[in-house]
Amino acid sequence: MHRERQQQIRFCTSADGTRLAVATLGEGAPLVKAATWLTHVEKDPSNLFTRHWVSELSRGNTLIRYDSRGCGLSERQVERISMEAWIEDLEAVVATLAMDRFPLFGMSQGAAIAVNYAARHPDRVSHLVLYGACARGLLKRDPPAKVIDAALAMLKAAELGWGSDSSSFRQVFISQLLHDATAEQQRAVDEAQRLTISGANAVRFLKEVFEIDLLESAPKVRCPTLVFHAKDDPCFPFEEGRLLASLIPNARFIPLESKNHLPFETEAAWPVFLSEFRAFLPGTGAESAPRDANAPTTTKPLLTPRQIEILREVGQGQTDKQIARKLALSPRTVEMHVANALLALKCRTRAEAVRRATELALITSAPG
Repeated sequence: MHRERQQQIRFCTSADGTRLAVATLGEGAPLVKAATWLTHVEKDPSNLFTRHWVSELSRGNTLIRYDSRGCGLSERQVERISMEAWIEDLEAVVATLAMDRFPLFGMSQGAAIAVNYAARHPDRVSHLVLYGACARGLLKRDPPAKVIDAALAMLKAAELGWGSDSSSFRQVFISQLLHDATAEQQRAVDEAQRLTISGANAVRFLKEVFEIDLLESAPKVRCPTLVFHAKDDPCFPFEEGRLLASLIPNARFIPLESKNHLPFETEAAWPVFLSEFRAFLPGTGAESAPRDANAPTTTKPLLTPRQIEILREVGQGQTDKQIARKLALSPRTVEMHVANALLALKCRTRAEAVRRATELALITSAPG
């Protein structure tokens, strides 16, 4: 089960005086996550939409994340919402925590912030990881008139109905983020939208996202870079992620099978992302522990806490329906977790996966 580990929340001040909420969670080398617009450092560790990101990115690292200005616990009524202000906010967080050199992670709109920061501070960023990014915002891609009209209608919907009790207006935006999500997952995204940002600020954020332009800054990035993008991303086109990867010198591009802008932990894309992410960053997860130089090198496949929990139940002879009842999940969700565990462990059968997980000490016991 997901258990909330103790996180520390503090506040810092950006260059223009805006108050920002900063959270640290986990132990180990620092990993900084650039802010996005749907963040709430207090609520994210328990929301179905975000909790797997918080849990896994803080595994073997000290994860540093912060609420963007206008969002979450950061100051809501702000004069400036712009790319320049977002970069200043990241600079303020880094200065507050007195970090010299660190890996930087950016997802969605936060990826543009991360790219700009890495381009300006090549001495600070050791590794750059981007997920669901775009090289150019909607209005920088010379869209047809009907696309512009649809974008303006979306802004109007946010302005009129974002903060209402009804989720009908916010559903417009959920449809732009997810094309393959359960009702429960959609409710989690709606809750994140409702809690993290006002309709007025959502409009201001979207206008800035439409104007993202990394054509000049991306080629200035000098650190090793990994770029992930869902093949059927409904928010930022796959071609934009590929373009961004081509602009960053020597960046590696990894397409993922997903119809969502950001993957849920039940998707096959999630363990693939985690495996590549941990292999790319030094000192993350199991690989951060000291090793005997004479010992044989082995790499542990990464399973999520939920996958480990379900495999343990499988090893005790429980059926999907029995596991679902015990863990308050649907049988389909249990089946998807098992399938992803089989993929991560490179096993064909459940029994083989249980044996393999036991051999790797991922679970402590297997049927005799």
